[in-house]
Amino acid sequence: MSQQEGVVKFQLEFKPAPPLPFDTLAELDAWRRIMVLLELIGQSPDRYGGYGYGNISQRIPPFDLPPAQPRFVITGTQTGGLPHLSAGHYVTVLECYPEENRVVAEGPIRPSAESLTHWMVYTQDPQARWVMHAHSPHIWRHAAALNLPVTRPDVPYGTPEMAAEVGRLFAETDVQARGIFSMGGHEDGIIAFGPTAAAAGMVLVTTLAQAMALDARQNRSQA
Repeated sequence: MSQQEGVVKFQLEFKPAPPLPFDTLAELDAWRRIMVLLELIGQSPDRYGGYGYGNISQRIPPFDLPPAQPRFVITGTQTGGLPHLSAGHYVTVLECYPEENRVVAEGPIRPSAESLTHWMVYTQDPQARWVMHAHSPHIWRHAAALNLPVTRPDVPYGTPEMAAEVGRLFAETDVQARGIFSMGGHEDGIIAFGPTAAAAGMVLVTTLAQAMALDARQNRSQA
């Protein structure tokens, strides 16, 4: 895959605004640090052309907005390589319009390139409050063996087409019950989601363990 990781492709209406109080971001930041420790978020010169990878978001109140316009806080664009974030590295996405390839956001930094994908998950599963976009070669290469729902390989990340693919998975597969899917056209891209951070994180880590066990069995059989 030759896509440049983290490159924003949508039209952005961005209003600079002060950061949110860090107390409101503490749980989000804690789970983001866990993902960094597991190398599910990060940056490496040997991966994806050296661009930062992975992001995380949390839906925020009010929860009685129209179903098509959930608000969420997400890590800013190209923050994957930072081991620790401040409140200034998080941004609020206010509205998304995939049919127009347009995102409306406010905060101290511009939002992640995957904002449209996060938005689609929130609109398809009203109970979802957390979305974790990891990069795991272990899970990604074993998606079929793990029976994961997978987006089509010809659909690139961060596009209206990817948002539509996520909608297709919710309509045609058991992704809502599984809480995880693989991005077939986005190298190593995995999305996990759930009503709590613990639920999304558990499905992600459990699937990672299953994938690593498959790796271990394959390596043992080839030894």
